[in-house]
Amino acid sequence: MVLFVYKMADFRTSTIDYFPENILIDILSYLGVRELIRSGRVCKRWRRLVKDQRLWRVVDLTAWKGVTSRMLWVLLRQYLGTGLRCLRLRGLLLSARGGAFLSESWLKALSSRCPRLRSLSLLHADLRGLHSCQLLPTTLQVLELRGCELPQGFFTQTPLSPEKQAGMASTAATQQQGRVQAGKVPASTLGIAIETMVLDNVPSFTDQHLQSLASWLRLSRLELRNVLRVTAEGLRRSAAQETDSGLNGLSRLKYLEIGHFGRPGAQLQMASLGLGVGWLGLEELSLGGKEVGPGLLSASRLRDLKRLRLRCCKLREMQVLRSCRTLRDLRRLEFCEVFFQVCPKTPEREGEVERQGEGEEGREGGTDSGDDKLEENDPVPSLRRSLAALLPQCALVFTNCTVTITSD
Repeated sequence: MVLFVYKMADFRTSTIDYFPENILIDILSYLGVRELIRSGRVCKRWRRLVKDQRLWRVVDLTAWKGVTSRMLWVLLRQYLGTGLRCLRLRGLLLSARGGAFLSESWLKALSSRCPRLRSLSLLHADLRGLHSCQLLPTTLQVLELRGCELPQGFFTQTPLSPEKQAGMASTAATQQQGRVQAGKVPASTLGIAIETMVLDNVPSFTDQHLQSLASWLRLSRLELRNVLRVTAEGLRRSAAQETDSGLNGLSRLKYLEIGHFGRPGAQLQMASLGLGVGWLGLEELSLGGKEVGPGLLSASRLRDLKRLRLRCCKLREMQVLRSCRTLRDLRRLEFCEVFFQVCPKTPEREGEVERQGEGEEGREGGTDSGDDKLEENDPVPSLRRSLAALLPQCALVFTNCTVTITSD
């Protein structure tokens, strides 16, 4: 009985200070950046816990309006460190203050204090004060630019002086010693190490910027959304082509996304028509919006294409079938938020659809019994049957698709 009273009394006097630091850090991880900084003002112990690098692996400041360069310096000097992996910032391009907030000195300090930074996302940032992307941390693997302004020649790699190369090599050897021991080459010796580039609503991105990406030896994924100044000719010149001197263009690219989701009446370049020249090594293609139609006309020239994704567009059943007749090596075909326009069934139309897969069914000896058992929510059952006959080795995926019956 005495033991029970002792435990209850001890329970009444216990406070949050009795929690282990690991549990307190887990609790603090649910707070945002602003609340996390305010929590550091409670006491000395909490201030020390708030600076734990486990809380600063992913920093998202896109919801924090009016972030100035002074705030960035305070964050970098007091909180950001070796634990930072992903950083998302919001610029002042649409703010009443305006102006640039990323300086060359701050980016250099970010590179030295955060050697494990892998992803950088910038929203509404004015980058015209930076002459080159080589000022960004050399450890970056993912770069996202949304609604930003770029200077001319921003993505062009310029040869560094021997002194700078030696300094970068020594810094990379110190920061990435574990990677070197594992047999990996430091990123600085290969130039820009970015593997994924996302450009969304960047009006200053032109064909010249696109062609300059050919010097990025590790770029394997490129996403272009609402990039209105990229033309079909620029895409042709950037495509990986085999010449007498070797491969030219974006030869390492495996994934390409082209999407135009602008307002009705906006200028349309139909950049996806540039795919008609062919693209060696391109395995995955994503088309969106108004670029779906022109892209389907050119997809047949992509001989290495394995996966095709169509999203946010209107398509006719026969349009899809005619485009897929030449994509025999396709392994995955995905429709996402597609409005299918289907004509009413008539004897003539049924005969035309059956002829699309007639030869393929005869060669394969018929389809599996599982193909007849379609899902109840299948938007276009006849389209699935015809595609299964045309592309027997292709996986078909329908996501949030709708069907509209038209009379013409």
